[in-house]
Amino acid sequence: MRLSRSTFAFAILLAGTSFAASHAVAAPATTATPAATPAQAAPKPDMVIATVNGEKITLADVQRAAGNLPPQARQIQPSVLVPLLVNQLVDQKAIQIVATKEGYPAKPDVKAQMQAAANSALQNAYLEEKVAPLVSDAALHDYYQSHYANKKPEEEIHARHILVDSEAQAKDIINQLNHGADFAKLASQLSKDKGSAGANGGDLGWFKKGDMLPAFSDAAFAMKPNTISQTPVHTQYGYHVIQVLGTRTAPIPSFDQIHDQVRQELIREKVRAIVQQAESQVKVVHYDAQGKPLPATPAPAAAPAKK
Repeated sequence: MRLSRSTFAFAILLAGTSFAASHAVAAPATTATPAATPAQAAPKPDMVIATVNGEKITLADVQRAAGNLPPQARQIQPSVLVPLLVNQLVDQKAIQIVATKEGYPAKPDVKAQMQAAANSALQNAYLEEKVAPLVSDAALHDYYQSHYANKKPEEEIHARHILVDSEAQAKDIINQLNHGADFAKLASQLSKDKGSAGANGGDLGWFKKGDMLPAFSDAAFAMKPNTISQTPVHTQYGYHVIQVLGTRTAPIPSFDQIHDQVRQELIREKVRAIVQQAESQVKVVHYDAQGKPLPATPAPAAAPAKK
């Protein structure tokens, strides 16, 4: 199993004092570390922490490694964390040097992976630099106003269902429910839906019309509270028996409640726009299975300007 960089670092941290004792370089017993004073300048990112065959490991390298750790690992005291990260970087540098000496960068699969990593880093750096200024607090509030605050509240229903394979079985369940059978009990016993809804007596919670398959939503939203569908509802998953428990107008979430969601949606929107802008500046050719160029797909016509 190939461990990610952050996973590997965290695994080292979990190894405890035995790893630190076997790898850490002890300071001379007679040397005391001077206390920092206000007059001392902050260490520079290019400060050398260690070398491996003359190749430098700098403070910036350690800071980047720390930034890649999971949040729980970053809570470790710097006096413990930094030596472990330095040792990790030394190990990595040693492997890189030996692997290069043995010709690994020239191997086709390794070369392709290295190129893919470089391309990914370039793409991510470009997108991050272009997108970051567009995701300001003001932009987030504007997005919230246009996509949430100013939208008409949607209706929601609270329902549960029993999902079975055949229409005949669904009709039999409806008959049992009409004669007083317990819905939750039948759902637990008979429903094919063994997910969270199945574990809760078929309860689907509150949902909007667009959250479910059209056939399911059309049937459920046409029902009144505390009623059971008298005809099985067929979808690609099978036959549903639905019970609507209640209806309400979905409350509009506050900005603080969905801040992170708004941020992610705005980032996706801006990334799409930047990607489209980049593609408009290059020539893209697609090929068929025989290697022949496919006809270019015309760009969609621009919408007419509003008068």
